Amino acid sequence: MTRISRTFGDTMKKEAVPAVSADVIFASTSSRFPSYRIGSNNQIIDAKENPKVLSMKEVVARETALLLEQQQRLSVRDLASKFEKGLAAAAKLSEEAKLREAASLEKHVLLKKLRDALESLKGRVAGRNKDDVVEAIAMVEALAVQLTQREGELIQEKAEVKKLANFLKQASQDAKKLVDEERAFARAEIENARAAVQRVEEALQEHEKMSRATGKQDLEELMKEVQEARRIIMLHQPSKVMDMEHELCALRIQLAEKSKRSLLLQKELARSKGVKDNLSNLYELDGAETLGSYLRIKPCSDIAPELSKCSIQWYRVSSEGGKKELISGACKSVYAPEPFDVGRSLQAEIIYDGQLIKLTTTGAIDPAAGLGNYVEALVRKHDVEFNVIVTQMNGVDQPSESIHVLHVGKMRMKLRKEKTAIAKEYYSSAMQLCGVRGGGNAAAQALFWLAKKGFSVVLAFESERDRNAAIMLARRFAFDCNIMLAGPDDRTSLET
Repeated sequence: MTRISRTFGDTMKKEAVPAVSADVIFASTSSRFPSYRIGSNNQIIDAKENPKVLSMKEVVARETALLLEQQQRLSVRDLASKFEKGLAAAAKLSEEAKLREAASLEKHVLLKKLRDALESLKGRVAGRNKDDVVEAIAMVEALAVQLTQREGELIQEKAEVKKLANFLKQASQDAKKLVDEERAFARAEIENARAAVQRVEEALQEHEKMSRATGKQDLEELMKEVQEARRIIMLHQPSKVMDMEHELCALRIQLAEKSKRSLLLQKELARSKGVKDNLSNLYELDGAETLGSYLRIKPCSDIAPELSKCSIQWYRVSSEGGKKELISGACKSVYAPEPFDVGRSLQAEIIYDGQLIKLTTTGAIDPAAGLGNYVEALVRKHDVEFNVIVTQMNGVDQPSESIHVLHVGKMRMKLRKEKTAIAKEYYSSAMQLCGVRGGGNAAAQALFWLAKKGFSVVLAFESERDRNAAIMLARRFAFDCNIMLAGPDDRTSLET
């Protein structure tokens, strides 16, 4: 008889069953299906129990109980959303059941391989080792029986999950249908409420119109009379001439070239007439006769005396009656028309060695294109800001060219630098505002402002349009306050 030693038995174990680890312990007294996983080198490793993980039945039961409990206090939309979440959870549980079924199949294959290995080992060992192998085979068969029972439970749970999923799907569809019905009903109720509110509003408006019709009629007639009287007064103000003629701006632009040509022809005609006083042909007015430009006295003969040796004075000449008004302070060879000059002719008188030379524009000063609409848009604002540079203060030139801000408001004007107010005065009869009367090529962009007695500034604007708009806007607001805002000695000539 051949004797099998322990060394030979250990060698047989290692060679015949390489897939079974020596660390495997079969729990024969287990009351449930063991939970384990396959590790490296095909080792069976026990998974740690997690007491917090709930079974599939408990999860489904808890979700169903929560749904039934909250059904009474949830809105229709929340109920539909909850059913949809439950349906998603049921689908997830179904997927988990499929994964568990696949894992169960793998366990069956593993147990079969283990049993085959033990059967192969049983024929090669004897004695006590053989009894251990037989006991191990019995344990594997018991595990297979428990696995089969567990598979039956899984199939039953799968059927329950499928049934619950169908129930939740049907409930979700019913909830959606109910949501649609409730939404349609709510929309109908909203439309009915809106219609009722509209009817009530129409009735209230009709009642209000009927109640105010009698008292409003007299008030409207009185307001119309006041507005008509105010319009007539405003039409006679020089600052409003531009507003009356802006409708003709397009035609005047078309005739601009012809006017320039006519001006040249008239000047040539005046030279060729041979006037008695030859001094009248020594100078001419150069520049566009429109608001926003400037006029310059220009010598047209080599024998013309230097303008610095002559006395110059500019006048406004009314188109009706030819009344001549002196423009105070306009005694330079350059003059920039301001809004008061629109609709009037300008005349420059040159006195040299006791002899008088008169130069007159060929026609009235034209308004600037688009300025009237620009001012009308600014009138709607409560306060308008313009960026300016202070060139003179109280007659003293200012070397700094820092940016200041001029505020033209409905009640007052203010000049500030950053957050520091330099001047802030309400419209009054002592205030003066006009274009700079002289000053070279930049005169069309500058204005003179006497805020109060003892304080005056000369401000340079960014453009001619801003300068003229600021003058027109301030005079409009001052007129609303019953103040005639003009330059030095202009108020007296306007009142007369």
